Amino acid sequence: MMKRITRILLSGMILAVFLAACGSGSEPEEIITEGDLIEVILPLGYIPNIQFAPLYVAVEKGYFKEAGFDVSFDYRFETDGLALVGQGELPFAVVSGEQVLLARAQGVPVKYVVSWYQNFPVGVTAKVESGIRTPEDLVGKSVGLPGLYGANYIGLIALLNAAGVDPADLTLESIGYNQVEALVSDQQDAVAIYVTNEPVQLRAQGYEIDEIHVSDYVQLVGNGIITNEELIATDPQLVERFVKAFLEGLADAIADPEEAYQLSLNHVEGLADADKTIQMEVLRRSIGYWEAEPLGKINPDGWDNMLEVLLSMELLAEPIPVEEAYTTEFVK
Repeated sequence: MMKRITRILLSGMILAVFLAACGSGSEPEEIITEGDLIEVILPLGYIPNIQFAPLYVAVEKGYFKEAGFDVSFDYRFETDGLALVGQGELPFAVVSGEQVLLARAQGVPVKYVVSWYQNFPVGVTAKVESGIRTPEDLVGKSVGLPGLYGANYIGLIALLNAAGVDPADLTLESIGYNQVEALVSDQQDAVAIYVTNEPVQLRAQGYEIDEIHVSDYVQLVGNGIITNEELIATDPQLVERFVKAFLEGLADAIADPEEAYQLSLNHVEGLADADKTIQMEVLRRSIGYWEAEPLGKINPDGWDNMLEVLLSMELLAEPIPVEEAYTTEFVK
């Protein structure tokens, strides 16, 4: 029953947001220009964070402006940005692969055009003394996660499926975004986390932990940039310019993390007062998930695997043409 309820909640949330965007009956907004620049509001799906450094670099070093864009960032929910792109009210958004498939299953015409995270950055962490070092060690344990939705949940289920572990043999608890506190206080045996973030915080607090990475067991589709099918059909050069500018920022952030950190200070409130050692470690770990040859490449196997996971979780009622969810034409 839990799986069915989760599927309804997830599907309903995406559909409700999409219908709300469509509900006014108005035509999609035209792309706004300011002088010779196209104004782009880019939803990122999370609070300002050092992990968005490549985008901050692309703004600060003028790559977006050179490509003809005046980019600003919006930290709304991922599903909100996805729905607005599908409606044509926004041209681009940063979205993870599972949300693209869930949306397309409901007829939302979005398409993934460049891969930012080459591996799915989700995992499970536990204190060393717990003895949890493999997915099999989670049997009979409690695992805290933000909720039974989103990338943490899907990554956890994908990890268990790949290892042949039945999720019913674990106790999954929705704890909000309090994974560090829940583990430190022993409220949970383990927690589902972003491997680039919470493990860094835990070690900085002096805790010895073990990590289980989803990407060590199965290839899935992480965050990337989406647009809508109409924009690809009517102005592919615009999409290509945006992708190119993003990839330039990504390349620079990978090549010079210190510069990326300094440029991010203009975008992340409180970053200057945060522990720089921790923030740089988060950035370096993130870089390990961005690197690829070429940068931004899209892995079809990851999409096939993601489809299988969503079907196994009953988040999708039936298969969809997964090859229509992405295009490789903008990554040279």
